[in-house]
Amino acid sequence: MACYATAKWQNVQNDMTDLSGKTVLITGAGGGFGLHMTRQFRAARCMLVLTDLCDRALVPAIDEAGDALRASIAADLATEEGCGVIAGTCRAIGIVPDVLVNNAGIGFAGRLDHVPREKWETLIQLNLLAPMRLCNLFLPAMIERDSGHIVNISSLAGWVGSHGMTAYCASKFGLRGFGESLSADLEGTGVQVTNVYPCFSRTPILDSPQFGYPERRVVPDHLISDPSDVVKQILKGVRSNQLHVFPDKHARRIHYLKRFMPWVIPMLNRRMQTESIATGKEAT
Repeated sequence: MACYATAKWQNVQNDMTDLSGKTVLITGAGGGFGLHMTRQFRAARCMLVLTDLCDRALVPAIDEAGDALRASIAADLATEEGCGVIAGTCRAIGIVPDVLVNNAGIGFAGRLDHVPREKWETLIQLNLLAPMRLCNLFLPAMIERDSGHIVNISSLAGWVGSHGMTAYCASKFGLRGFGESLSADLEGTGVQVTNVYPCFSRTPILDSPQFGYPERRVVPDHLISDPSDVVKQILKGVRSNQLHVFPDKHARRIHYLKRFMPWVIPMLNRRMQTESIATGKEAT
């Protein structure tokens, strides 16, 4: 009982976060989880700063934001310059986000030596270095203000290494470690950290490129969650200042298996590979 209580205490950092009236910066706002975040943070009476790769990608999110929109910023977060554009634009209009949601990311499948080097290097830049760069740019003002919240959208792939996901897992393992360490560094500053670990969800990342496979692999439908449900759990985790959020049943189950029965994970990986190949053949 004592061990469980300690673990629970460590996962919930302190108190509650009231989102009403807060300014939330969402990266990757134009698709996937981003649109659902825009909708649900707006419903929580937040003001929104939305970013994505280009103006065209931002149009659906801007429509969702409506009168809650404070700014929309087109920038390539896979570059240091793009991160600087976002921070510089916020600084110019007098915004220090209350909540920074590091959501932007890409994925692909394939053995590392089958994937073009520029592809996996760009993935690392966007999935891992961009959140680190943005935190580096925004944290000083958050700490000076004595409040803020960093939300890192990692993945179950940040806990479990899987076939054909070497670069993606590396980025998400890295983001998990970054968030955990950052949380420890920020203790007592008023700035909170929440790491989120979804399993597969019905977002465009399911249609990511694949390299080196003789046939396309498709995630079985029963493993795919509703992104709206995932985002509801994200907001719940932010409000309660949870460090770790497993927002769907598959993420929670596999996380526990990884912790307590790790020898089961390779068997599940092989089964999923078999199912994904069979599902891909059916789809064609």
